[in-house]
Amino acid sequence: MGEPTIRDVARRASVSVASVSRALNGLENVRSETRDRIMAAVTELGYVPNAAARSLSLSRAHAIGVVLPDLHGEFFSECVRGMDREASRRGYLLLLSNMHDDSEQSAMALRAMRGRVDGLLVMAPHIAPASLERALPQALPAVLINAPGEVTSRPGLRIDNRAGVDAMVRHLLDSGYRNIVHVAGPDGNVDAQERAGAFRDAMQRLAPDLPARIMAGDFTEEGGAAAAQEILEGDAPIDAVFAANDMMAIGCLHALRAGGKRVPEDIGVTGFDDVPLARYLDLTTMRVRIADIGARAVARLVDMLDGQGPGDGTELQAPELMARSTTMPRAASSAVPRA
Repeated sequence: MGEPTIRDVARRASVSVASVSRALNGLENVRSETRDRIMAAVTELGYVPNAAARSLSLSRAHAIGVVLPDLHGEFFSECVRGMDREASRRGYLLLLSNMHDDSEQSAMALRAMRGRVDGLLVMAPHIAPASLERALPQALPAVLINAPGEVTSRPGLRIDNRAGVDAMVRHLLDSGYRNIVHVAGPDGNVDAQERAGAFRDAMQRLAPDLPARIMAGDFTEEGGAAAAQEILEGDAPIDAVFAANDMMAIGCLHALRAGGKRVPEDIGVTGFDDVPLARYLDLTTMRVRIADIGARAVARLVDMLDGQGPGDGTELQAPELMARSTTMPRAASSAVPRA
């Protein structure tokens, strides 16, 4: 005997196939005694609903498309962990893809999701606003994560980079560091641009007599190591490194120690994000609740799909300073009075 079908359930319960479908989909226009009879028939026959047919009947795929700049690295894995946690709770699956650059590949990654998902979560800090607007499928609901601020047509979540950088610069200055260098992220990335600009502004406002040094970086561990090597080979009196993300800070930390520098006695090292590895290495950083951002993005999207939540506006997530052992208070005599 083959697998029981929805028609078998309808015959056993003496109801129509439409009534069985309504009961299994949780619709309210089924009398309680009829629903009980249908569920008893389902149990007796061992019927398992066809997921594809059920999705078609509800006009839902119960899947969310997630498009990220990269599928590797601790930041992205943490974000996806939070998304998966909330998606599972809401009864949705995740379909992952990536878009590396501002090109036709980005539009292709988004177009590939059409017809397969109910909505999109798009992290696109590296895509120009106009290109992102053109690439987003108009018929698909979407929530943007760390997209350029100029993209206002879709709801989003963004990290408050300015507040986070300001808190870190204050921490370094209050700890007695004076010759601070910021290792920036890649050109064209909105987070990198915001953090570098905020560093420059914070130094000008909080310590106008000190230089605001900025070095090129790329958000990778190798980029942080390269910046550290440049510091080791140079003659600038640098006593603190503020990397634009944790992976560069970790690369810098290892390279400085390998080059004979004591951290934090000779030079302090800080990052941004608070990925799990940063906690293991006791790195001073700005905690971005990455998994919570992923979960919140899913919650906003599903609420939109259910007609229960606002479909506009950008939420700012404020980072939290995590002062750990890679920075320490320096001699009080080095302090610079500040307003």
